[in-house]
Amino acid sequence: MLPDAAAAVSVLSGMSTVHAQIEIDAPVQRVWDTVMDPHHLKDWVTIHKSVKNVSDSPLRRGSTMDQALHIRGVSFNVHWTLTDLRSPQHAEWEGQGPAHSVARIRYELSGDGDGPTRFAYTNEFMPPGGRLGNAASRFIVGATSEREANNSLARLKALLERGR
Repeated sequence: MLPDAAAAVSVLSGMSTVHAQIEIDAPVQRVWDTVMDPHHLKDWVTIHKSVKNVSDSPLRRGSTMDQALHIRGVSFNVHWTLTDLRSPQHAEWEGQGPAHSVARIRYELSGDGDGPTRFAYTNEFMPPGGRLGNAASRFIVGATSEREANNSLARLKALLERGR
């Protein structure tokens, strides 16, 4: 049995990675529809400020969007491209952030059609700036990103289970 939310953070070869997962008592398709709707990001992603320039609805491979985020007192923008899409189980976004930083977010959904659904989230971040950037990333990503990932997944769970 999974705990409500579990996350782990690792820093390998200059890339910081946060893994988090949660079990949601909702059908896979309902979870998928929520996490793949850019306009629902405000409902569950704790560091989300806004989204604009969403290129397609519904999303498809190659779709893009611009997202404003806020973490540790810093606001920044990321231009996302949906690089892999296998509905309703897998999506992968690649993002270009400030100062040539790069991020990759992966959603993996599993479970039977009626629920519960296991939602696994992975965020990989490659900061600019070589060793100095890697040191800063450890500070920024560390416990804060793990906490934000867990909080976001808890909000998603509450959002989807509230309307049962």
